[in-house]
Amino acid sequence: MGEDSSAERDAATASFEELDVGHRVTTPSRTVTEADVTNFAGVSGDFNPIHTSETEAAESDFGERVAHGALVFSMTTGLARRAGDRRADVVAFYGVDRLRFRAPVRLGDTIRAGLELVEKEEREHPTANGVVRYEAEVLNQRDEVVLSCELLSLVK
Repeated sequence: MGEDSSAERDAATASFEELDVGHRVTTPSRTVTEADVTNFAGVSGDFNPIHTSETEAAESDFGERVAHGALVFSMTTGLARRAGDRRADVVAFYGVDRLRFRAPVRLGDTIRAGLELVEKEEREHPTANGVVRYEAEVLNQRDEVVLSCELLSLVK
């Protein structure tokens, strides 16, 4: 009990060979909270007032506190893992390319990511068959793109 059957595992993950370039998926959403920003500031050591001070942030170009860009990126990797679609049998996060913070994420915003598999590259590796590249766009509840990047994963 507690272990997935092989059929359940097969339905949840896909091998490198089974992944199709062009496949798209939208992740579940999550709301960025005060606790998220506070905890991230503590873990990262980034106590920039734009994130941590209502008074100073109110005087900024944003007019209010915003989430750390690195926090939004981290949330994106977590959302990608929760996509609920056949996902790659990932060995490791391999990297990120073309990361851009396109718009601020405010406390209370709800974000989700759209992912498209844009490239597969075979690799010789002891535990993996290749690298996959996903183009990712993170949108808020107003469908504004707040972050874009390419996520790379090492896949079995």
